[in-house]
Amino acid sequence: MLYPREFGNDALFPKSTDFAVVYKDELTGKGVIAYRAFKRGEVIAKMAGHVVSDIRQHTLQIDSEKHLFDPYFSGYFLHSCAPNISLNMEVMTVTALEDIPANSYLYMDYAETEDFLFKQFPCSCGAENCRGWVMGRKDVRAIEPFRRVASA
Repeated sequence: MLYPREFGNDALFPKSTDFAVVYKDELTGKGVIAYRAFKRGEVIAKMAGHVVSDIRQHTLQIDSEKHLFDPYFSGYFLHSCAPNISLNMEVMTVTALEDIPANSYLYMDYAETEDFLFKQFPCSCGAENCRGWVMGRKDVRAIEPFRRVASA
């Protein structure tokens, strides 16, 4: 299991035989890789962590005042504007949005869960629908500066 024993022993917690947090590359850093295949619609894991009141790197927003700090698994999901997973922050589950082949990275859309990000950054996902800038769903701090740079 990827989580320490203090979080319990839920059968849906990610197992080291199915997932790993690995270094992907210099641009991206670490991400979660799935060692086995998952089918579209399958709940692939349950998340755990410490509930905190502030936005941090590796947190996921539970609600307007709570965030899940998970430096063991879900805090390392990579971003894509065309994600292959979706997170349900009410029941703390991860579901495959499409068939995920073995040895694939897990990608979520950070705007799915986050109102504001700990840190915004240019998107390099390469998806056809790429928004060009990664930020929370309510965050507009970087839109105008990004547009000025992009149009120059």
